Order: sequence, then C-alpha cells, then structure tokens
Amino acid sequence: MNKKETDKNVVWHQSLIKKEDRQKLHGHKSLMIWFTGLSGSGKSTIANALQKELFRNGISTYLLDGDNLRHGINKNLSFSEEDRKENIRRTAETGKLFVDAGIVVLAALISPFAEDRGNARALFEPGEFIEVYVKCSLQECERRDPKGLYKKARNGEIKEFTGIDQVYEEPINPEIIIDSNKLSIDKAVNILLSYLFTKINLK
Repeated sequence: MNKKETDKNVVWHQSLIKKEDRQKLHGHKSLMIWFTGLSGSGKSTIANALQKELFRNGISTYLLDGDNLRHGINKNLSFSEEDRKENIRRTAETGKLFVDAGIVVLAALISPFAEDRGNARALFEPGEFIEVYVKCSLQECERRDPKGLYKKARNGEIKEFTGIDQVYEEPINPEIIIDSNKLSIDKAVNILLSYLFTKINLK
C-alpha cells in the first residue's frame, strides 16, 4: 500500500473534549512560545527560567529543548538542511498537541530558516504562536561557547554549523526580541512575563 492509498484510509477522529475545555480545566490559555537564536545566545537558559516562573504562577507548562528532543523523538536526524527542517516540523507538531492539551509549551531551537519557522507558526491559530528572537552577536555567542561547539566548528570537526558555515536567517517580525547581549536572565524573563500576563492575558 503506497502513501496515497494510506492517506485515503486515515480519517481524523474528533475528540469529545475540546481545547477550550482543557484550557478551562487548567485555568489559563494555551500557546506555543518559540525561542530562536544562535547557539549560545541563551535560548534554553531563558526558556527554562521562564518555565520556572510560569509554573510558580500556576501555569501548566512544558519545555521542548532542541538538544533534549535529539535524544528521543529527533534522535535519527542529522544537522543537514533537510533534517533541520524535519526537526522543526516534528517539534512544532508536538507543540501543537501540547497546546491542544491546554498547556503552555516552550520550544528552544536554533531554527535557522525563516520558512521553517513560518511553517511552524502556520500550524497554530492566530495568537497561539509567540516567536521570541533571542538576539546575540556571533562574536558573543562564540565567546561564551558553553558547549565548545564553535571551537569544534572552527576546527572543521562540525559541518554545517549555524553561524559558521550555515546561515541563520534573523526573524523579521517576531513578537518579542530579547537582546541577550545586554539583558540579564531575570530582566529577559520579566519582559516575557509582562507580555504574557498583560498583553495577551494568559491567565
């Protein structure tokens, strides 16, 4: 049976419980907060700190970290352009399930290509996808180099590394820009919390 024949036999089964029902149970809206930026920019650190504060405020939340996902659901993917696209697709589809479950899900991935981030956004209803660009200069990211990846890339040990021999396409119109060159983690988290609780009335 080929894929087209399989697709014809796959029918969406409608759940008796709606996303709105789950949101009501949790007591808040559900959405995807997508952190993008260069390796070393602080995406995971800021997302993790935000997750902690949301949890402290009674928000049901979960963090999908790019490296962690590559230990499981995305473990069969390389860092080629094709596999990076699939990495983003899987992460976004997983995030969509969390949002449908009434949970605030955070994703922290380099996600270097604008088209892929746009495809991820398209899976969600208007207002459910919050793109956060963690902006940091390549020089600063390379200076930090918390995982030693830039050094390996410069030495030719890692191929297609974003910022070195693979392009990073900066977001043109993200909901939020966090300049991690200048902002502390606490200040970055406060900016994000203010946006979530005052601008979009998360809870």
